[in-house]
Amino acid sequence: MTDTVHEPTAAGPADDAPRCPFGHGELPDPLPLYGPEYKRDPYPLYRRMREAGPVHRVRFPSGIAAWLVTGYKAAHETLNDPRLGKNHALGNANWRKLASIMPEPQHSRLQVHLLHQDPPEHTRMRRLVLDAFTPRRAEALRPRIQELADSLVDALPETGGADLVTGFAAHFPFRVLAEAIGLPPELAVRFDRDWGKVVQPVGPQDPGRPAYEARLLGLEDYIAEVVAHKRSRPGTDLLGRLVAAHDAGGLSSEELGSMVFQLLVAGQEPVTNQITTMLITLLRHPDRLARLRDGLADDPGLLGRAVEELLRHDAAFELTTWRFFAEDSDLHGTTVPAGDSVIVSLCAANRDDEQFPEADVLDFDRTPNAHLAFGHGIHYCPGAALARTELQVALGTLLTRLPGLRPSTAAGADLDSLAWVPAVLARGVNGLPVVYDQRT
Repeated sequence: MTDTVHEPTAAGPADDAPRCPFGHGELPDPLPLYGPEYKRDPYPLYRRMREAGPVHRVRFPSGIAAWLVTGYKAAHETLNDPRLGKNHALGNANWRKLASIMPEPQHSRLQVHLLHQDPPEHTRMRRLVLDAFTPRRAEALRPRIQELADSLVDALPETGGADLVTGFAAHFPFRVLAEAIGLPPELAVRFDRDWGKVVQPVGPQDPGRPAYEARLLGLEDYIAEVVAHKRSRPGTDLLGRLVAAHDAGGLSSEELGSMVFQLLVAGQEPVTNQITTMLITLLRHPDRLARLRDGLADDPGLLGRAVEELLRHDAAFELTTWRFFAEDSDLHGTTVPAGDSVIVSLCAANRDDEQFPEADVLDFDRTPNAHLAFGHGIHYCPGAALARTELQVALGTLLTRLPGLRPSTAAGADLDSLAWVPAVLARGVNGLPVVYDQRT
């Protein structure tokens, strides 16, 4: 993710946005990628990094150093580089010592899903989920997705305001996901959203590690219950097909549990965050918000174009997960040691002026718009079509049914004071207070 000069960024207005904490001199090596100022608006820093070169050494809160790729062309090539693997077994001792990854035995039981696999295992496992997330399937679910969105808006106060995270974005993606994968209602209502924090792992020395491990244990028990339920009631939904594939020898027990884990956790939190980043961007651009709201009826394609541009402008997946070289390798002119982690900044790539003219400008008519918000290559998000449908329904519903939608200023709250989630890879907020005229 990144920045420019004319327009306010999604994370802060251009005229008073927090400045790059490193001034205008040489960038530090390694460069720290954390802190509230960075999370609030990383785009000025990403611009400086792109201008200095495509690859930079960075440091994360756990203390681990990595190689960060910025710029669209370099990011696109890296995401398609067959030399880079996703399996954690490729990580070297320096990476493993500090990496914020799950402890054992949960790591072996929950981290062998698609995101951390390479071909041929990745190909075999991905084939099992693709049918559930095709554009046709997502479109067929749209009426039900609309019902779910309307039911949540119905529960908001009629007048005044609400928190659109706790009142909408925190619940909507999981309800959609449950429908899409076949999670029965009696189990869906018992899912603890706090379990979603396990995709924000803490380092081995972090004082929050015990609470993190407790979440893992609770989630493991829940996954076991889901698998047992689907086994006792065979069906043709995605969860049922995954259990059947395991029982037929097509998946190991670890692969089955890990894929259910990925669906339940990674399949909803990014959409929650993306709804919040899109809303914040629109609230910072009231003219664009008005154009989108007023054009929904007259321009059928506007909502889809707006969602794509909002995805480009400030994506919820800020950085990709780890990649590794099996041997010392050249990466865009930089030698990267074997087993060091390589990470791509999707947000920095999506604000590259060389690919997207006036990249900081929010332009609903931008074309082409080949953004990387869902990644690229063999690890392109398999749920992208469903996510797009969810985001279209969410924005269309909120803008239509909450006329006069604007940021709340009660008790000193405003967009600049929002607390951004401190997760390393993701962008989003845990609260978004707004006001509106009347719920319609």
